[in-house]
Amino acid sequence: MIEFKENKNFYVITGGPGTGKTTLLQELKKRNYEVIPEIARELIKEQKENDGAALPWKDEDLYKNQMFDRSIESYRQIDQRETPSNPIFFDRGFLDSICYANLIQSEITAQMKIYAEKWRYNKSIFILPPWREIYKSDSERKQDWNEAVLTYDKMVETYKHYGYHIVQVPKKSVTERADLMVNLVEYSNS
Repeated sequence: MIEFKENKNFYVITGGPGTGKTTLLQELKKRNYEVIPEIARELIKEQKENDGAALPWKDEDLYKNQMFDRSIESYRQIDQRETPSNPIFFDRGFLDSICYANLIQSEITAQMKIYAEKWRYNKSIFILPPWREIYKSDSERKQDWNEAVLTYDKMVETYKHYGYHIVQVPKKSVTERADLMVNLVEYSNS
């Protein structure tokens, strides 16, 4: 049985691809906040190096399942530490795997749904909207602009479905974006 966990200091930063998420997380790290890296990028890099099949362009279901399992393990490892008093920013959460399952019309297992209901991040999710001026694809991000917009829409829908409050981070400089997030986090923790 999966027990209920709510970690109010676990903040998810998500959105479609190419929205400036990595740059924003690097800024938060420079400000001495703990940042948990994106599982999907790590998985893709590892699978490419080892000629693995868990890639969105080879085996979408295997990729989805491994991404979900590794995201759960990441959450578990951080949760098992002494209760953090400082905010921890996750580069995507395990609900992103559920969003991905919706995008590729793949099964969302009962276990995935239970984790989504029982293991909770902070109720406010930071989401970065599509931003055409900074969007670009790379060797790990192969989605086109339309897929990026659809991913954003599905992220909003998925997180709302599981009861999260969406905080849209405006299209501003990385410093302004980080300031906004830090101010909201500090305010909610006061």
